Amino acid sequence: MSIEIVEVSPRDGLQNEKTVLSTADKVELVERAVRSGAKRVEVTSFVNPSRVPQMADADELMAAVPRYDGVRYAGLVMNGRGLDRALKGEVDEVNVVVVATDTFCGRNQGVTTKEACETASSLVAAAREAGKFTTVTIGAAFGCPFEGEVSLDRLGEVLRQVHAAGADEVALADTIGVAVPTDITAKLALAHEIIGDDAVLRLHLHDTRNTAVANAVAAVQSGVFVLDSSIGGAGGCPFAPAATGNVATEDLAYLFARMGQETGIDLEETVAAAVWLEEKLGKKLPSALARAGNFPS
Repeated sequence: MSIEIVEVSPRDGLQNEKTVLSTADKVELVERAVRSGAKRVEVTSFVNPSRVPQMADADELMAAVPRYDGVRYAGLVMNGRGLDRALKGEVDEVNVVVVATDTFCGRNQGVTTKEACETASSLVAAAREAGKFTTVTIGAAFGCPFEGEVSLDRLGEVLRQVHAAGADEVALADTIGVAVPTDITAKLALAHEIIGDDAVLRLHLHDTRNTAVANAVAAVQSGVFVLDSSIGGAGGCPFAPAATGNVATEDLAYLFARMGQETGIDLEETVAAAVWLEEKLGKKLPSALARAGNFPS
């Protein structure tokens, strides 16, 4: 089975960067992602610009991005106002976030996890009524910067509430990059048990502790074939200390290509995009492929 890559660099890749890209540069990043082969791109988040100033131009960006046949654009929302903006911006997909622990959920969204699940349920219902594909992402599913380990019991409790929301897709996010392959296997097994065939399962990986590529392999071996990644490995969470970059799209594409599994991602285009993004951000990104190149060259 082929592996579907969801390109998140325009949203999660930029939301924690000190350098704020212009709307025109964000449009180019989206275009580069599509040229690289991405069919699903998380373009922006419709959140309070005072909280995440890097996403302040969400409305302008969605109005400016070119549309392509077969390419779906997603927007992240956390409340009704965000959903209204996303629908007005004609997103193809709506991604709603619930954080697995109360402390982090309070820092991220100003509510408890239970309250976030209730909000997610209403947002999913409204988005589906508007004809949009819906995802609920459970943040900090593998560990919390404030509460530590997230147990299987706690994750199961959250998964059951999220499952009841009826989203098309449920994503588990290793927001602070603490998971190892055994964690991936155990928690995806739990998710499969609770969700069954009612929704697609997806995994969002951060490479904070250099485990993301190994975790991606564990995910595929566990029957999850939808993975988030970011050009260059850019990214992080502004509300989680030391939450560094996402797994690099080109690193995943190289890995699975060498394993004989198709992602549809063009390595040459993606590495070029990573180098371009480094120049725009004025910093080196974690990408191994941008540093070492493809093999054989």
